[in-house]
Amino acid sequence: MFTGLVRTMARLQRWRSGVRVRGDLQALGPLELGDSIAVDGVCLTVSSLVGDGFQADVSEETLARTSLAAKADEGGWVNLEPALRLADRLGGHLVSGHVDGQAKILTIQRQPASWHLEVGCDPHHHGRYLCEKASIALDGVSLTLAGCDQDGRRFWIAVIPHTWIATTLQYRQVGDRLNLEIDLLAKYTERLLYSQGQGGPPPFPGPNQGSEGEAPVPISISAAWLRSQGW
Repeated sequence: MFTGLVRTMARLQRWRSGVRVRGDLQALGPLELGDSIAVDGVCLTVSSLVGDGFQADVSEETLARTSLAAKADEGGWVNLEPALRLADRLGGHLVSGHVDGQAKILTIQRQPASWHLEVGCDPHHHGRYLCEKASIALDGVSLTLAGCDQDGRRFWIAVIPHTWIATTLQYRQVGDRLNLEIDLLAKYTERLLYSQGQGGPPPFPGPNQGSEGEAPVPISISAAWLRSQGW
């Protein structure tokens, strides 16, 4: 697990079937084989250590769902965060490092005390998990939604100066794609509120699946149903 509070940035390169992270990684602490590191919000396992960084294997699923392949091809900057310790402060929100999809930057506006970003969900079904003041992770950065449209397809965030200069958001431009992870609680809550055997929600659509899926069948919540569930 992670918190979405970025510790440092580094360059990403292709390496065999995976990626190589290169840069000054002292802020991550001593690295060991098998450590979990969030790379632009993607949980990767350190498979080997090199003089100026580490290397990690990346599955086809991860390459298809995230922006890592494109970022590695161009040698781009990525956000890094080590795994959360149980004794650490949870300054952001609970981030699993399991990216749901990507989002696209629609506008960037410089304001007196912040940067205003408008972002579009892609695919659009992720928007149903969003609401004003919800937590979201973009490229591994824990952010709070300042607002969103009715179906959540577009949302906007206010990025304070510290977050802007401490993360790769400072390098982003309109049209860039960001790794998106929805708040865990939203997904689990939806899963629990719909029946499992009556055409409930299908598995979360992957990169090679349709974006909408079947319509879930809601449970009729009544006093009897609550008693049957132990309430």
